[in-house]
Amino acid sequence: MERSKILVVDDEAVIREGVKRILERSGMEVATSSGGRAALAMIQETDFDLVVTDLKMPGMNGIEVLKAIKVLQPEVPVIIITGYSTVDTAVEAMKNGAFDYIAKPFTPDQLTEKVAKALAQKEVLTENLLLKKELKEHHGFDLFVGESKEMQKIYRRILQVAPTDSTVLITGESGTGKEVVARAIHRNSPRRDNPFVAVDCTSLAENLLESELFGHIKGSFTGAIQTKTGLFKVADGGTLFLDEVANISLTTQAKLLRVLQEREITPIGGTQSVKIDIRLVAATNKNLRTLVEEGKFREDLVFRLNIIPIDLPPLRERKGDLPLLITHFLQKFATSMGRELHGLSAEAKSFLENYAFPGNVREVENIIERAVVLAEGNLIQVEDLELGHACVLKAPPHSQENLAPANLEELKEAKRLIREKALEEVEKAFVIAALERNHGNITRAAEETGMLRPNFQALIKKLGISGKDYVDG
Repeated sequence: MERSKILVVDDEAVIREGVKRILERSGMEVATSSGGRAALAMIQETDFDLVVTDLKMPGMNGIEVLKAIKVLQPEVPVIIITGYSTVDTAVEAMKNGAFDYIAKPFTPDQLTEKVAKALAQKEVLTENLLLKKELKEHHGFDLFVGESKEMQKIYRRILQVAPTDSTVLITGESGTGKEVVARAIHRNSPRRDNPFVAVDCTSLAENLLESELFGHIKGSFTGAIQTKTGLFKVADGGTLFLDEVANISLTTQAKLLRVLQEREITPIGGTQSVKIDIRLVAATNKNLRTLVEEGKFREDLVFRLNIIPIDLPPLRERKGDLPLLITHFLQKFATSMGRELHGLSAEAKSFLENYAFPGNVREVENIIERAVVLAEGNLIQVEDLELGHACVLKAPPHSQENLAPANLEELKEAKRLIREKALEEVEKAFVIAALERNHGNITRAAEETGMLRPNFQALIKKLGISGKDYVDG
């Protein structure tokens, strides 16, 4: 294992050599410099993993060294040594990008602990940078937006499975990007130059789905006026993506199982089987284990599909990616529509930070696209984020007496209540609009908005919306 390279900068030889001995005993490779300018020259010639520098030095002090390092090698962490351990010193060092500071006198354990933490962070940052570089070099990852730990795991899994032919099952709520993952797997695989064929298993009736997948012979059923090649054969040599695979019938499941076992298909009405060479990727927003228990899905097919699982996190579990998503979609739609927008107002940002996004990334995209269309100025306002045809985002009315909170706690509580009320109004407008568009049909409204029906029903109940005029089916 390669040793970490540390640069120690201090004008006092006793401190400089003492730090060097402590770190070398911990197995590190240590170089030293007696001044800032000489240290910067060394940094330009050698890739150091960490710099430990004194604060007070003649000619060029530690803060100046820190600022220069952040220009030359911004990924290198810096620890400041100071005998002037004041709050102001620490704040200034941290503001300028220092990883940490350590006050004289310090023990060997204190020093090695801080150095170990800095090196660990450097390792994580380096891994992320290498991963980002690798993702950019692999066609298709430009479709992803997100740097959270949850998404980093997804990126790594894609790069692990893409070179193989193993069947992949992608799970996750509607709007989390299951097809984007499927396409990334294909584009990073040896099959990238062959077809990627996507099939929505909810859009076709059972007999039509079988015809689409397996093909049919002319005259094999009413309406079969010519022979049709199935999508399994169309995707030969490439990847077949079955979206919402949980919705296929038990009969079709049995045929799909045989295809996965035998790697051959028989067109409807045909007698000769046809060999196929495909990589299958399936996706669902449902729990297949639950469907097995309910007798709606074959357990043996679950085993065949779930060789490599990829579970996509909902947006609420990676809220740290929300600002990146908002910026990405804002730039995308502002550019395509020729709009000059400078971002979101503070109120609009606050609203989005507190919104649940039941439709996940797809809903973020839809909201920002709508806001870009509706925005009248250079900033997107709260009212531009409307989620329904009658959505009005306003604070609840207050009497003159309670307009001004008496203290900080009352102010915080007032802000919380206003935020909750505004969110409730948005959610209610969202639900009512969806129901009206679907003539009161709860199932269709849930599907259209990208929500699971139980979640949509729970939202109706939470908001106290009368269900007397709505159909649950």
